[in-house]
Amino acid sequence: LAGLPCVFIRLTGCPLRCSYCDSVYAFTGGRTMPVAEVLEETGRLAKPYDSVRTSPGLGTRLPLVELTGGEPLAQKAVLPLMASLCDRGYTVLLETSGALDISSVDPRVRRIMDLKCPSSGEVERNRWENLALLQKTDEIKFVLGTWEDYDWAKQQVRELELDKVCPLLVSWAHPLSAEQRDPVLKRRPGESHPVSRLELVERIIADALPVRFQLQMHKVIWAPDQRGV
Repeated sequence: LAGLPCVFIRLTGCPLRCSYCDSVYAFTGGRTMPVAEVLEETGRLAKPYDSVRTSPGLGTRLPLVELTGGEPLAQKAVLPLMASLCDRGYTVLLETSGALDISSVDPRVRRIMDLKCPSSGEVERNRWENLALLQKTDEIKFVLGTWEDYDWAKQQVRELELDKVCPLLVSWAHPLSAEQRDPVLKRRPGESHPVSRLELVERIIADALPVRFQLQMHKVIWAPDQRGV
């Protein structure tokens, strides 16, 4: 669904501190909003698309609605919020770290679940039980910054046959700006060897890995560290 217009709902709070996190402001920032207010604001942003309704060929109502963070599942109110968005006919996406239980998420929600790679510093937080809960409409995402990450991700794909579970995404970890390198973030463990976007793509092709390469499109269009886009 990359490239389609999307209402982005970013929630505060996250129990993880991944080394490459580019949204540290979401750990404590934002303001309290009741679910009803979030629904109202989503409807306001979506209103210009009332006459469009669906994306040609996809049968998906526009705009999409995506919840991210931080870690959205760290807030209990996100569960009724997602259910209410689904009730209103939106295609709802959830970006989640994979460290928290996804079993209570409304089955209509498309879950985009990370498997944290070694360079994140949070690989031990992966909740492997979540894999059995995924549906064909969900996606597993690997954020890669190093060759060690790539080798680890390839091993999980091959050994667990993850391509039979749901679509797989590989996202290159965009280097942080000086302002984004917050001391609260984990450091890459041990010796690591950075991988470039070009190297990553060429290795995926060479290994015939059954994944979809993903770019953070907003960082290509706007400034990489610009908020609100």
